[in-house]
Amino acid sequence: MVGERGESMEIFFYQLFLVGIFLIAFPVPSSSSSSIPVRHFQFNVEWKKVTRLCHTKQLLTVNGEYPGPTIIINEGDNVQVKVTNRVARNTTIHWHGIRQLRTGWADGPAYITQCPIGTGKTYTYNFTVTNQRGTLLWHAHYSWQRASVYGAFIIYPRMPFPFSAPVQAHIPIIFGEWWNADVDAVENEMTLYGGGPNSSDAYTINGLPGPLYPCSIKDTLIQTVERGKTYLLRIINAALNDELFFAVANHTLTVVEIDAVYTKPFTTSAIMIAPGQTTNVLLTANQNPGDSTGMYVMAARPYLTSVFPFDNSTTIGFLKYKTTTGIERNKAPYPPYSLPSNLPPMEDTAFATKFSKQLRSLASVDYPCNVPKEVEKARNNHYWPKLARLSC
Repeated sequence: MVGERGESMEIFFYQLFLVGIFLIAFPVPSSSSSSIPVRHFQFNVEWKKVTRLCHTKQLLTVNGEYPGPTIIINEGDNVQVKVTNRVARNTTIHWHGIRQLRTGWADGPAYITQCPIGTGKTYTYNFTVTNQRGTLLWHAHYSWQRASVYGAFIIYPRMPFPFSAPVQAHIPIIFGEWWNADVDAVENEMTLYGGGPNSSDAYTINGLPGPLYPCSIKDTLIQTVERGKTYLLRIINAALNDELFFAVANHTLTVVEIDAVYTKPFTTSAIMIAPGQTTNVLLTANQNPGDSTGMYVMAARPYLTSVFPFDNSTTIGFLKYKTTTGIERNKAPYPPYSLPSNLPPMEDTAFATKFSKQLRSLASVDYPCNVPKEVEKARNNHYWPKLARLSC
């Protein structure tokens, strides 16, 4: 008995010693430090009556917005998001792609890093964005709530962009999916029978399906640009299940960032973007206004990679050139509509492969690519597995 107690005490003090060494080597950053700007946000998870495709239903939202509010911060900021749950079900929020450096409790996955936020409860996510800049996203991380609870997370860099093109404006482009049915019922049916989920009824751009779907000509994104200007499109795929192709008629896109990491710029006729992924591209409005509408179709549709049922439809919006007449039409033109000739077919694996192979780290002096070239074999490591006992 004495020997066992002595051994336990020895292990305890050894663990305590290791914790002390760790804290000395990696001091905890203080979010209360006056040198770190603090950005406060209020998220209210609540129902909102929304109509799309001739169907009206109660949609889960943040602050009644669909998509949710955009978070805009600067690199190095401390972020504090107070989330209040105003619905009769649990919820959490996940900050997709944010490196939670010793703030794992702010990551958001329910029952993994935190208990869900119950009805009428409030939880404040508190984390600092360190050495990251670019476009990411946030979304609900409980059941299928992220079908409608999502938004852009934009981090402005401390240093100038590593590309020379002057940017006229930053334009978030968020892809999503719309189900006419209740998404909880869709998820429950999938779980019950073990097959793939029922396909969504539409894809959306910034929450709008576009005129190729029923009753949706009024629910169409119209993005105004000026000829000769360059724009940074911050593209986010918040769709649950599908990789998507995206293209703008008669325009090329220059990829400069993937998942908040700068890339070697390359020009492409279209992009392929996976669920949860973000891609920043430069678009130069170098075309003539074209017809009397001055509009060019921008379209997204799925990249087919499986035999499971999927939504094989296409969502479109319009890039509208600002005219000099002073008369602006901010409504979708009348049909018929022609898809961009540069939009890849749904089964175009060759394009998807070619696009992916062009992605390279910027690997500059300011943004090096520090990839270990050798793997060092660990020796004499001690592990103490521990089961977290968090009562939810």
